[in-house]
Amino acid sequence: MAELNTGDGGGKKGGGKVRSKKQNSKVDLTAMVDLAFLLITFFMLTTSLSKPQSMDLGLPDKDDNDSTEVKTDQRRTVTVILGDNDKIKWFHGLLETPEPNGKPQTIGYGKEGIRSVLLPRVKSIVEVTGDKEKGMIVIIKPTKKSTYKNLVDILDEMAICKVPTYAIVNEFSPEEQKLADELNKKVE
Repeated sequence: MAELNTGDGGGKKGGGKVRSKKQNSKVDLTAMVDLAFLLITFFMLTTSLSKPQSMDLGLPDKDDNDSTEVKTDQRRTVTVILGDNDKIKWFHGLLETPEPNGKPQTIGYGKEGIRSVLLPRVKSIVEVTGDKEKGMIVIIKPTKKSTYKNLVDILDEMAICKVPTYAIVNEFSPEEQKLADELNKKVE
């Protein structure tokens, strides 16, 4: 345990004046250092570190033989192509038959971006189809230049806008590939 070493005993050394010697005190802290390391080790092993936050993503089983094509109502479908520099190209319906009010548009993320497009369409598609169970379908197509952050951001937008059905697809039609190339072009 701890001990107090006082050095040599003071007192008389022969005759003469009596002077008191300065005492050197020394505390042995070995036990306290051992205890400190034991406590640090204990708390390091028993403390749970911050847990990673993840979003549940249900993916279908991969079946190479399954080549069935799913037909959906183009009035319910919005396709989102994720590109470089946090840019998005989106279009409603099929690319071959664009809707009357425009062509594919480039937009960003956030409240003034894709959210301003998705929120009104979630409500209007239910009104157009007349069926509450058949809501909007968003097809998300990330390009090779898009980042993981872009994918997480668009999935967050799906949750914020309460889009009932969305899918992540990595296949592009030739027309969509042209849009993706245009989106990923370097701006000089």
